[in-house]
Amino acid sequence: MGPARAPERSRRRWPAAVFALALLLTAACGGTSGDGGDAGGEEASAAAEPIRLGYSAWPGWFPWAVADQAGIFEQAGIEVELVYFSDYLSSLDALAAGQIDANSQTLNDTLVSVSAGSDQRAVIVNDNSAGNDAIIVDESIQSIEDLAGKVVTAEPGVVDHFLLLQGLASVGLGEDDIEFRGLPTDAAAAAFAEGEADATGVFAPFTLQALERPGSKVLFDSADFPGTIPDLLVATGALVDERPEDVQKVVDAWYATLERLESDPEGSLAILAEAAEIDPEEYRSLQAGTRLFTAEEALAAFRGQASPEGLRPMAEQINEFLVSSGLAEEPAPLDELFVDRFTADHLARQGAPQGG
Repeated sequence: MGPARAPERSRRRWPAAVFALALLLTAACGGTSGDGGDAGGEEASAAAEPIRLGYSAWPGWFPWAVADQAGIFEQAGIEVELVYFSDYLSSLDALAAGQIDANSQTLNDTLVSVSAGSDQRAVIVNDNSAGNDAIIVDESIQSIEDLAGKVVTAEPGVVDHFLLLQGLASVGLGEDDIEFRGLPTDAAAAAFAEGEADATGVFAPFTLQALERPGSKVLFDSADFPGTIPDLLVATGALVDERPEDVQKVVDAWYATLERLESDPEGSLAILAEAAEIDPEEYRSLQAGTRLFTAEEALAAFRGQASPEGLRPMAEQINEFLVSSGLAEEPAPLDELFVDRFTADHLARQGAPQGG
């Protein structure tokens, strides 16, 4: 069971047969500019190239398919070409190379790219993982302390590895206290399911595969560590600097899409499930593990007001993790990374309070 669309996401590979099919399934479709905004802005958007927006298989990013299919980009007056990446890592490379204008990606991966010199700006806080990343254990483990000396699999240097370290640190343990085996996520789940490890750190739907092992259970998950795994829309610095009006329209379209999810839940669910290539009930089972942010919540995260969900304090923690794990040579600079003005402008036009 699980979507045919399967990225490497630092929540990565899906089963090989499914992944092979997924390589054949890319979505590249965009609307045309429609009515909205002032005439000069419309002419500028019409003359500009479509914004190429990348996304991969994650419940917090599939709403982009609703924006596309429901005509929300057109209503916002912006032409967007959605580019679906079966291989999430390729989407990171595409953004860093300027082959796309914006990409849906984790804060962890954004910091790696920025540390390496890529000019990237977070313009939307899409969601936080709220249970869809989990540490799953066998029946011999009853507490986090019981992980000491155990064989634990996870993909090294990525979000589930980071979640594992957060859990260990909460009881005074570290990676040296366990026997860590770094494997791609699909292999990590399979090794655990086959009894070759005592615990594993994986994301949904690989959690389902891991839990097929008799006696297995979730020890802790991302809901126990709020803010640990933020997911973002990240744009190139060039797009933000040269086409801010168009970035604003994309941000407006995102929040209009969230409204559509609320006002037409069944119609939206059908689009989401089709995009994920699972049935609606299967998709519904994954929704609770992803917390989509309202504009107010996103602005608070941008400005660090929602501890522990503030982006900057979490980025500082992740920077330390990336350097210590060897994924980054030095911490990513943060001063220009988090761009809150588009969300603030959206809220101002809705007459909503914006805080300090």
